[in-house]
Amino acid sequence: MIKVVVLYYSREGTTRRMANQIARGVESTTKCQAIVRTVPEITAVNAEAFRISEHKESSAPYLTHNELRDADALIVGSPTRFGNMAAPLKAFFDSTTEIWLSGALCDKPAAVFTSSGSMHGGQESTLLTMMLPLIHHGMLMVGLPYTEPALSLTESGGSPYGAGHVSGTGNNPILTTDEKKLCTLLGNRVATLAAKLAN
Repeated sequence: MIKVVVLYYSREGTTRRMANQIARGVESTTKCQAIVRTVPEITAVNAEAFRISEHKESSAPYLTHNELRDADALIVGSPTRFGNMAAPLKAFFDSTTEIWLSGALCDKPAAVFTSSGSMHGGQESTLLTMMLPLIHHGMLMVGLPYTEPALSLTESGGSPYGAGHVSGTGNNPILTTDEKKLCTLLGNRVATLAAKLAN
């Protein structure tokens, strides 16, 4: 069974909904299993220290380093934070030095997804900054091609760099039809490539 980790951080639940839609795309691929995980919330106690908060019941289990090491592929999602990934996700990747040194993720497919409150809320730069640690790990980036009509038709989230969602001023967590299609396609593309590489 091909294991595709769908790792996300979500405070309001929107990015979690995207992760679950992407997982459906992964599992639409023969012999592929989606492992949906999150990271701990962190809050600054002072400039030098962070406190990890307790696990929320409504979220997925926290990703362990062993699960990451054993994954055949990785799809990472975060809401935009001033054009960057959220701090809890960044803190997790900052803790993966041993995995990086071992090369455990090298030549495995990866993709990214994001959500924002506005159309121009930093989605593309967030997608690009999430790619950086994955590229340092030697992963093979997977995007969304324009052969999928939803990428040209969407009036909200999504780009060639990855899936996206725009919640708007009312913080609408409901994914549009096009956003759902792009999330599903992203999961399917990563899983399909992981399966091909495994053979």
